[in-house]
Amino acid sequence: MKYKINIIDDEKNLNDLVRTYLEKEGYMAYSFYTYEEALMHVEDDVHLWIVDIMLDKNSGFDLLNEIKNRKPDMPIIFMSARDQDFDRIIGLEKGSDDYITKPFNMKEFLLRVHNVLKRVYKDNLEYIEVDGYRIDENKRRVSFGSQEIDLTTKEYELLIYFVKNKGIAIGREQVLTKVWDENYFGSDRVVDDTLRRLRKKMPEINIKTIYGFGYRLD
Repeated sequence: MKYKINIIDDEKNLNDLVRTYLEKEGYMAYSFYTYEEALMHVEDDVHLWIVDIMLDKNSGFDLLNEIKNRKPDMPIIFMSARDQDFDRIIGLEKGSDDYITKPFNMKEFLLRVHNVLKRVYKDNLEYIEVDGYRIDENKRRVSFGSQEIDLTTKEYELLIYFVKNKGIAIGREQVLTKVWDENYFGSDRVVDDTLRRLRKKMPEINIKTIYGFGYRLD
C-alpha cells in the first residue's frame, strides 16, 4: 500500500525537495504552493498533510481547521521557520501530530513522517507486500504464504533497500554504500553474492540486473 501525502509550503524549492525525498521513500506526494490551492484539496483521499505555518494567505493553523472540519482524524505535521514554543503548543492544541522546525535534517523529517503514519495506520504499516512476499518490518520477518523465509541480516537489509527503492535503477556502488556502509573495504562482489542467495531463497522476487550498472526491483 502506498501512502499519499499532501504538502503545502509557499517556499517552492523546499516544497519540491520534501516531495522528492518522500517519493524516494515510496510515498505518493503532492505539492501545493498557495493557501487557496491547498484549500481546494482539503477533502483529498490522502493519509497525511505536511503544512507550513507561514503561508502566502491565512496560515497553516487556518488550513488545519479546514482539514479537521472535514476529516477530524487526518494526521498533520507542521513545518515552521520559527522555533517558538507558542507555535508548537498551539499546533498541538489544535490537533497536529508533530512539529518540525526549519531548517531540518531530511533523515529526521522522514523518520517523523514514518512514525506518524505508523502510529495512525499501525494495522496497515505492519506489512509490505511485494511479488507475493510479505515483509513484517517490525519483526524483520519475510514469508511467502504460510512459509517463513530465513534470511541473513544482510540479505534482509538488501531486500528492504530494493523494496524502499522499487522501480529505481540503483548502481552497485550505491547498494554497497547504503547496505554495507561507506567504510566497507571488502570486494564489491559481496553485493552480487548476497543477491544471488536472496534470489535463490526468494525466486519470485523481480530484481533485475542492469548489466554494466546495477539493479532494479520492478
